[in-house]
Amino acid sequence: MATRVLLAFLWLFHWLPLGAQAVCGNGFGRLGYRLISSRRKVALRNLELCFPELGEGERTALAKEHFRWLGRSLLERGLLWYASPARLRRLIHVEGDVQLAERSDRPVMWLAPHFMGLDVAGASVLLFQKRKGISIYQAQSDKVMDAALRRGRLRLGNAEIFSRDEAGKALFRAIRKGDGFFNLPDMDFGTRDAAFVPFFEVPAVTLLAPSRLAKALNMVVQPVVAEILPAGRGYRVRFEAPWTDFPTDDPVADAARMNRWIEDEIRRNPAQYLWVHRRFKTRPPGEPSLYR
Repeated sequence: MATRVLLAFLWLFHWLPLGAQAVCGNGFGRLGYRLISSRRKVALRNLELCFPELGEGERTALAKEHFRWLGRSLLERGLLWYASPARLRRLIHVEGDVQLAERSDRPVMWLAPHFMGLDVAGASVLLFQKRKGISIYQAQSDKVMDAALRRGRLRLGNAEIFSRDEAGKALFRAIRKGDGFFNLPDMDFGTRDAAFVPFFEVPAVTLLAPSRLAKALNMVVQPVVAEILPAGRGYRVRFEAPWTDFPTDDPVADAARMNRWIEDEIRRNPAQYLWVHRRFKTRPPGEPSLYR
């Protein structure tokens, strides 16, 4: 029942002008910083590990700013799930070669790290180019929310998503057909098909699948970064030039190269990265947890 009420709220909320949604999202984020102590502690610890050169006050201010962007991203999810394609095209400002996958004779992997506008980036590949987009998502334990998430991400058409548990061969078949793969490379899912690779000089479990998949299926890898613009001015999605040095024959070196790129993007816009995720949860054998 609570989930249905939440979804009804998001549907009603999406009708507001984006400027009004932004104001509400900022307030929601401020409230979240105060009330959700577990996520606040994770964000502050991540910032301490990744930006030790900053003083405690600077990291606190950055965490507070992050929660404001997080509040916006959560409340504006209704816009992505329910607004008309015409409205979304007006709000999403695309930079770079969004239509690379249409012209490529090799399948394309859109490499998109977890910035606050990640779902906007996903919508942009469905709105501004014609190649079918596929992705993997984490199935939700709440069946109503899981159905809403799937419906919201598939409603623009020309898309398919696989739960992490069911991907496997189906994903390979879709890529071989030429579907573009929207890949999220920067989460801690444990040590399976992963290696400890520096992330802001801290060993972090990093997926080797982007390199191995691109190598096995001869894929073009195109980085994509999304940004929420201030004051309800919309969103910016950058489609960068495809990497010419990826993949190599060394997936661990490729993972390190990928992490360095993500670090550079975070330094450009540190408050909009997903700091509430326990990025350093899995530790090398014998090393204590970095989260208290």
